[in-house]
Amino acid sequence: MSTASPDCLFCKILTGDIAADVIYESDTAIAFRDINPKAPTHVLIIPRKHIATINDIGEDDHSIVGSLYAAAREIAADEGIANDGYRAVMNCNAAAGQTVFHIHLHLLGGRELGWPPG
Repeated sequence: MSTASPDCLFCKILTGDIAADVIYESDTAIAFRDINPKAPTHVLIIPRKHIATINDIGEDDHSIVGSLYAAAREIAADEGIANDGYRAVMNCNAAAGQTVFHIHLHLLGGRELGWPPG
């Protein structure tokens, strides 16, 4: 794993410098509840490795990114939203709504989700 980025909010959560409501941990990822939820279930799943955007995902990162989706599947089941349905989405750069530049998967569910999303 690469070193943490000192100015990254999510890296500070990973190091314990900022508290979060962590609900899942693995060797490659952690997940915590979003502090500004957009659905009854809104969880952020982040890799332990700092990767700023989707554009920065390298060949060696494919299994890490896959682990985020495996975590989403497990968390959705634990949260009781797997059968009804949920959304797993990752934004890339500011124009798409990315505000923290450490890739993260949004897991949203617990209500009807409209389409298109934005």
